[in-house]
Amino acid sequence: MATLRLVLVFTLLGCWFSGWAQRKAITFYDHIEPIVHTHCTPCHQPGKAGPFSLITYADVAKRAKFVGKVTQSRYMPPWQADRAFRSFANERGLSETEIETIQQWIGGGMAEGRPRRQPAPVAVGPNPPRPPDLSLTMRSAYAIPGDNSEQFRFFNVPTNLPKDTYVAAIEFVPGNHQRVHHSRVMADTTNEIRAMDGLSEADPNVRQFQTKPLADEFLYGWVPGNFPVFFPPGTAKKLYANTDLILNIHYAPSALAQTDQSTVNLYFAKGPVEREVRTLTLTENHVSNQPFYLPANTRPTFYMSSGVLPEAISLISIMPHMHTLGQRFKAFAIVPGGDVVNLIKIDRWDFRWQTTYQFQSLVQLPKGAVILAEATYDNTADNPENPSRPPRDVTYGWNTTDEMMNLVMYYVTYQAGDEKVELGPKATSRR
Repeated sequence: MATLRLVLVFTLLGCWFSGWAQRKAITFYDHIEPIVHTHCTPCHQPGKAGPFSLITYADVAKRAKFVGKVTQSRYMPPWQADRAFRSFANERGLSETEIETIQQWIGGGMAEGRPRRQPAPVAVGPNPPRPPDLSLTMRSAYAIPGDNSEQFRFFNVPTNLPKDTYVAAIEFVPGNHQRVHHSRVMADTTNEIRAMDGLSEADPNVRQFQTKPLADEFLYGWVPGNFPVFFPPGTAKKLYANTDLILNIHYAPSALAQTDQSTVNLYFAKGPVEREVRTLTLTENHVSNQPFYLPANTRPTFYMSSGVLPEAISLISIMPHMHTLGQRFKAFAIVPGGDVVNLIKIDRWDFRWQTTYQFQSLVQLPKGAVILAEATYDNTADNPENPSRPPRDVTYGWNTTDEMMNLVMYYVTYQAGDEKVELGPKATSRR
């Protein structure tokens, strides 16, 4: 009888322990799905920048070793800016606990577990909470040649706005996610360059249109991994009546003939607009140690300056831009009195992942401040991203084989209380 009781006790303990261990086991639905749906699916879902989907268990299990490797190395989710130098509202990244959870799940056999009654919501990035007020699509589809050539094209998209309009958010939606490498959106109020539509950057006829002054030389910039830009409440970008949008789109080489018909979505300001958002852009023309020239087999560093700011401003966001030879980028401001304001620092530049970095709160720069930036390039054979073998002399240009040094900042004129204005939304906001 005593033996029977012992058997029953051990049987019950075994069942309890087995149930406890099962509850403690890391499963996809209990532990991995919330992580992936928050941090990975903003890009890795149909119609987004990621090359494959990571929504279902089958999606993730199929690429589990790859997911484990890129998350452990922090290559994914892509985030280039040094968090210790400056934090941003749209930061992406996994915690150490989340990374370790993924590793344990993979090492434990990738248990699926039971689907929850309420699946973890699929994050889609910081999409505006309402449909666009104006959706503007290229007038016709562009035929991308299948000859493995890079294409740099201009497209004219009339807005036909009946009156001056303030825009609170801007979104670029590539029509062909595989081939659209990046796009710059500009604003023209002359309506005299509509014949530029479809022209190549290399077409000599482009020059006659580039003599026309633009109302906004950088309304918005999109690269893979970038999300819509939101302006703080009470601020907005101004589009004048009957403005034309000029899209400067870079298409990656393709071995197959394809098409693209991209779209720009505009979200109008609904409340009163107290201040107009403006763009401050530093380019190769602001480089102090001219010329902007990268001889073969060198690792040059260039410096550029905004000059003395004529008024106090509050920065909303910042976006550096280089090509494949870029290695490091740092920007900061020196204010009267000598204090330094950190803006952005990227120690491992990756041309494939560029972002409009939105500050957590408005960054105040007083009148008399100077914005400085420095960028280092590697034009040697040791750089695996160098497109030229052997290395060749490189200077400014739009082609990927050329180089650039840009720093684009949205700002508003400073007013008292800007110190308390928080920005966002987070890149992991959900629908």
